[in-house]
Amino acid sequence: MASAIEIENLKKHYKGAWSPALDGLTMNVQEGSITGLLGPNGAGKTTCINILCGLLRADDGKVTILRKDILSDTASIRSRIGVVPQQIALFGNLTAWENYRYIGQLYNLSSQEIKQRAGQLLEKLGLSKHGDKRIQSFSGGMKRRANIIASLLHQPQLLILDEPTAGVDVQSRALIHDFLRDYHQTSKTILYTSHHLDEAEELCNDVIIVDEGKLIAEGSPKNLIATTEGANKLEDVFLTLTGHTVRD
Repeated sequence: MASAIEIENLKKHYKGAWSPALDGLTMNVQEGSITGLLGPNGAGKTTCINILCGLLRADDGKVTILRKDILSDTASIRSRIGVVPQQIALFGNLTAWENYRYIGQLYNLSSQEIKQRAGQLLEKLGLSKHGDKRIQSFSGGMKRRANIIASLLHQPQLLILDEPTAGVDVQSRALIHDFLRDYHQTSKTILYTSHHLDEAEELCNDVIIVDEGKLIAEGSPKNLIATTEGANKLEDVFLTLTGHTVRD
C-alpha cells in the first residue's frame, strides 16, 4: 500500500531549547488508514504536525505528502489536506454559515459548492439547526464539530486532526468518531493525535508512538498489545514504552 505521508530523518531544534523537538524522526502513514500519532507532552507531535501543514520548516530531513515534496510543492499539498487544529479556528462573532462561506471562498469554491458541502456536513455532524447561530454561542462540543467541518469543505484527501475531542462531552465524542469512520470509508486518510489512549485503540487502524522526537513504536493497536509483555490495552503499551514519569 502506498504511503500518504513519508517522513525521513526529520529534525527540529528550537532556539534556546535544551533538546531537539524532533531528533531524526522517521515514520510512514499508509494511504487509506486512520493512524494515531501518540506521545507524551513534549514528544514532538505538534512540531511534526506544524511541519506537515507547512506552518514550520524543519532543520533537516525530508517530508513527502501524497507523493509531493513539502518544500517544493507546498501550495499543491495545502489544497489536498485538511487540518483540524486543537484551537478553534473559526470567527466567534460570525455564524457557522458565515465562517464556511468565507473559508470556502479561500479555496475558490463556488457559492453552490459551499452551500451543498457545508449543508451536508452540518447535517452529518448534528449542527444543521445551528448554522445561523454565532460560533461564540456554541457549546464546546459544537465548536469542535464545527471546526471539523471547516477543514473538509474542499474535500481533502488527507485529514490531520490535533486533539479533536479535547474537552468534549461523551455524545459529541461518539458522534465525531462515527463521522470519522464514515469519512474514512470514502478512501480518505486520517492522521489523528490524542491523549485518550482508549480512543486511539478504538478508532485507529495503526498507531505511531513518538518520544523525545523519535519513533519508538508503530503498528496496529492489537499487535502492539500482543507483543508488549503484561499489556492488556494500548495505555499499558504506552506506559511501558514512555514510562510513568509525569511530563509537564
